[in-house]
Amino acid sequence: MARPLSPKLSPALIAEAALALVDDRGEFTIPDLAKRLKVSPSSLYNHVGSKADIIELMRGQAVATISLPDAATADRSWAAVIREIAVQYRDSYARHPRLIPLLTAYSVRDETTINMYNVLAGQFARAGFSAARVLEAITVLDNYVLGSALDVAAPDDVWDPGDAADAPLREALAAGLGRAGRADEAFEFGLDLIMAGLERAAVA
Repeated sequence: MARPLSPKLSPALIAEAALALVDDRGEFTIPDLAKRLKVSPSSLYNHVGSKADIIELMRGQAVATISLPDAATADRSWAAVIREIAVQYRDSYARHPRLIPLLTAYSVRDETTINMYNVLAGQFARAGFSAARVLEAITVLDNYVLGSALDVAAPDDVWDPGDAADAPLREALAAGLGRAGRADEAFEFGLDLIMAGLERAAVA
């Protein structure tokens, strides 16, 4: 029998199928993934070593949508480069918010994602941050971006305090809840604050 022109399975196909399951259910199992791909579970292990490997493939697929700046960024400020990455980073995970809880349980190994962190670290170092402060700055950005991505998937009525809300909170909820673009506006506002703080902390 002639061999197929292309393999039935590949890491990219496995990641795509696993991501579809996570988007739908918030989780995936090896048997369910094999069923979706119409293969045996053992066939998956010809391409991946573990569930952790599949999660890293999904991480890479999400981050691959980010257009990283070229290495030559001397004509742009480090803050502009960081901000551009942060916006794309949040948008990439906003498309797959149910993936985020899975990612936090595993160390980052995916090369595409590491490359993004290489760029972020390089830009923060360019700003004059110490090595320890570079890691802190990346952590702050990570925490904010991933939390903001989850907010995109939140229900329209994120808060429902009933009679427990005092007047300032009631007024804030009345002004903001259910408004189109609320999550995007909140993200931009928060990112402005974070970037302003980072620029004040920079020494170069």
